[in-house]
Amino acid sequence: MKRFFMGFLAIFLLAFPLSACGGRTDELSKQPAPDKNGIEQTTPENTDNNNEKDEQTSENPNETENEEEQFMDTIYLTIGTHKIPVKLEENAATKALVELLKEGDITYTAHDYGDFEKVGDLGHTLPHSDKQMTTETGDVILYLGNQIVLFYGSNSWSYTKLGKMQGFSAAELYAILTESNPISVKISLQ
Repeated sequence: MKRFFMGFLAIFLLAFPLSACGGRTDELSKQPAPDKNGIEQTTPENTDNNNEKDEQTSENPNETENEEEQFMDTIYLTIGTHKIPVKLEENAATKALVELLKEGDITYTAHDYGDFEKVGDLGHTLPHSDKQMTTETGDVILYLGNQIVLFYGSNSWSYTKLGKMQGFSAAELYAILTESNPISVKISLQ
């Protein structure tokens, strides 16, 4: 019985240090292994810089490393004395429009069409990805790549949506857009 107990104790004592090493083995396995040239390889899991980057990213998910890559999500329409913010869709057309606006404001003339929209030639062609949709008051739409359409009513057609006017009710937008014909529209970043 004493031999059995001593054998059991010996196995226990040998197994205990090995089980303690098991935890370290997992930690060591996370360390980068050298490649065939002896150069240590790094992976996203074991780089301190990536942990810092993740912490920064989680604090402000809209922030990017490069400020120029950050999507500008609001432009402004000035019609008469009204400055109307437009919340932009994120697509190739709006990115191209913002790039144009970085060079300066764009002013164009818009005319009534169909008693539900004002249409005007932007003077530039933007990339478009038309989709069938039903518009509503406040929608800002790209038509044929070079026409900006401001809706004060509704229509179903294939368009590229640029954005939606903010801060005004449908009745207020209707009054602003139908006050005169034609209207002058200034598009700006501020």
